[in-house]
Amino acid sequence: MGTEFPVCKECSSGNLLPLSDFGSQGAPIHYKAWVCSQPDCGYNIKIRNGDVYINEPISAGESHVPRTRG
Repeated sequence: MGTEFPVCKECSSGNLLPLSDFGSQGAPIHYKAWVCSQPDCGYNIKIRNGDVYINEPISAGESHVPRTRG
């Protein structure tokens, strides 16, 4: 049984892929963001603090410094 993801409404050739994250207390947050599978499209939709953001800039993450947990 395969999983089918919704077609991107922006480019119609990619699929929207769900991304998850962890909250500040370490609890999992499922489907926090959806991004198009086509890199040239870049469509994304994210939930942050209860607000919905569409098409925020996407960075490669090279400048990200991981937090240390104590």
